[in-house]
Amino acid sequence: MARGDGRLSHDLLPGEKGPQDACGVFGVFAPGEDVAKLTYFGLYALQHRGQESAGIATSDGSQILVYKDMGLVSQVFDEASLGTLQGHIAIGHTRYSTTGASEWANAQPTLGPRPDGTVALAHNGNLVNTEQLLALLDERGERSRTGELARGNTTDTALVTSLLNTEGPLEDALREVMPRLRGAYCFTLMDETTLYAARDPQGIRPLVLGRLERGWVVASETAALDICGASFVREVAPGEMIVIDERGLRCEQVLEPRPRGCVFEYVYLARPDTRIAGRSVHESRTAMGRQLAREHPVDADLVIPTPDSGTPAAIGYALESGIPYGSGMVKNAYVGRTFIQPSQTIRQLGIRLKLNPLREVIEGKRLVVIDDSIVRGNTQRAVVRMLREAGAAEVHVRISSPPVRWPCFYGIDFASRAELIGNGLGIEEIARSIGADSLGYISTAGMIAATEQDESSLCTACFTGTYPVALPEDVARAQGITDQGTTAPAVTEEDA
Repeated sequence: MARGDGRLSHDLLPGEKGPQDACGVFGVFAPGEDVAKLTYFGLYALQHRGQESAGIATSDGSQILVYKDMGLVSQVFDEASLGTLQGHIAIGHTRYSTTGASEWANAQPTLGPRPDGTVALAHNGNLVNTEQLLALLDERGERSRTGELARGNTTDTALVTSLLNTEGPLEDALREVMPRLRGAYCFTLMDETTLYAARDPQGIRPLVLGRLERGWVVASETAALDICGASFVREVAPGEMIVIDERGLRCEQVLEPRPRGCVFEYVYLARPDTRIAGRSVHESRTAMGRQLAREHPVDADLVIPTPDSGTPAAIGYALESGIPYGSGMVKNAYVGRTFIQPSQTIRQLGIRLKLNPLREVIEGKRLVVIDDSIVRGNTQRAVVRMLREAGAAEVHVRISSPPVRWPCFYGIDFASRAELIGNGLGIEEIARSIGADSLGYISTAGMIAATEQDESSLCTACFTGTYPVALPEDVARAQGITDQGTTAPAVTEEDA
């Protein structure tokens, strides 16, 4: 239900929505540190993972305070609001909604009661068995639907928060809940005295552990550790639970790890300065560009990226091909998610809200335009038209991922399968549709090789239709999905 937001380089045309990412989560246990500000800067580094709402929860050992609102991290928080968030434990969240409505009630962290206190929870990912989990709550009686669910929070995060409302330590509750969850989840959560983190057994979304001089940090990406001065320790293992309190750090492998990390993190979602499974995201994207040049060469004068997501791959393509690299388009860095609808005149200009061509660079040139993916094709169609109007002699489009043919159910908000241009058309047909002189996608094998990961440890469902975590039968049937994973059986009565 609740998911996150990627950089909006695809979200260029009014009504055009590209691959939106799962949320960003952060957690810190650091006595003597200003944990609210550490979390603020950590969320700042994760802003690309969610631009709709932001929130921070802190505890001083006796009570939890939460401050959250709609907007960017810098819009939600200021010195005054951060000053009210006192304590030595904090979690934070940046969010983009999909099925959960875009409203304050669904912002995170969520807050819920427990017999011995309170729990605050931040979630990155998407669960696929929410109906089964709701049934488990029903078995407890309506009384369990307190906290965020009772206040109108419609996300799977609120559902998990309510499931944690059981007798005994929160550590035990989390250990009991994790096996019942199906899909992708990275949690940072806390009660009044302890910070927790947990990751699904497939490890679909990233989560890392860092060390401060006086504490510990968990975050969605290593870039968030860098900004707050934490040293990288390791990734949180798939299926692992981490507990941090005044006694130190404890780790427990709750579920058997079956790694299937999202390959699209390497392609687009993660920051270029992040490392995943020991591999630099920037190096992976540059390698994808090199491989793209080997697989789809073209006689051209200039390689340009669609900024900013296509830049590393464009550099790699230029290095491998020997074609000069250039900046042919300027991006307005201050245009993000907006709640102000453009006028009809501006709507017709569309893409120029975010990108504008450098005519003196591209006029008369045969261009290779590099981007990370094509979803519906509307944005690429507008880019090609804009470049031709600015005088480009030829426009050859190269994409550093394979055609997106299948929807994601683990935290990326792709279009439905019927809307994906790669599902209904062949490569040459797509090229004609977007107006390009030629079009080339990297192969699945080439993309995977660039990550330096084993194919069996990656989720490639959006490209291949092979889903590592089984989906509800009605959902799979509606999307025409037959290749279901067997690593996540349905919740049974025994589980309940």
